[in-house]
Amino acid sequence: MLRELAEAARWFDSQTEVRVVIMRGAGRAFSAGADLNDSSRNQAEDSWLARRAAGQAGSRMMDAIEAMKATTIAGVHGYAVGGAVLLMAACDLRIAAEDTVFSIPEVELGIPLAWGGIPRLVREIGPAMTKELVITCRRFTPHEAKAMGLLNRVVPPADLDDHTMKLAEEIAAMPAVPVAITKEHVNAVTRAMAGSTSYADGDVLLSAFSSPESLEARRAYVERRLKRKEKR
Repeated sequence: MLRELAEAARWFDSQTEVRVVIMRGAGRAFSAGADLNDSSRNQAEDSWLARRAAGQAGSRMMDAIEAMKATTIAGVHGYAVGGAVLLMAACDLRIAAEDTVFSIPEVELGIPLAWGGIPRLVREIGPAMTKELVITCRRFTPHEAKAMGLLNRVVPPADLDDHTMKLAEEIAAMPAVPVAITKEHVNAVTRAMAGSTSYADGDVLLSAFSSPESLEARRAYVERRLKRKEKR
């Protein structure tokens, strides 16, 4: 999926008539994060280069989304967990339904936040809130996210599609050249302000996966989720 998202971003860049792209999740969530129960592949059997490429796939996807020529709008509903929060942050504008649940559980899973997530969050919400949300892994609401500057708008769930499409139509009606220049200018300023120190975070992620404490943390996290489902 990460590779396909990056490919989709490059495909849209080849469509010169496209001015706005809306990113949505199908079903009951924008994205509930990685499938922690997926045991279909044993990455330990892959070569180091293959595992390294897998570890960097998220960062490359994020870069491709952020660099898209079209203005991107994230329409978020249900759950936005882990990498989904970062995917949303890679979009230019973000609208969320007021019942959306956000969380960044990587530390609880025993792994660092990768995909260039730390510098992106620091530039969006500042260092203190980045540390709190990433280290505590607590859930937070759309209204909190808007107050932090992570969202542009919070709307009733039934109105999410309408608000997202109306914003897209407003942007598409604007002169294309100044819109594109404004997007690139703002991105250049934010990169200069926050810096970019995420080059090797995919390698760091791979190292964390082999830590016994991290393995135990992921096992315990999955067990807690299963117990919560059983209680329901």
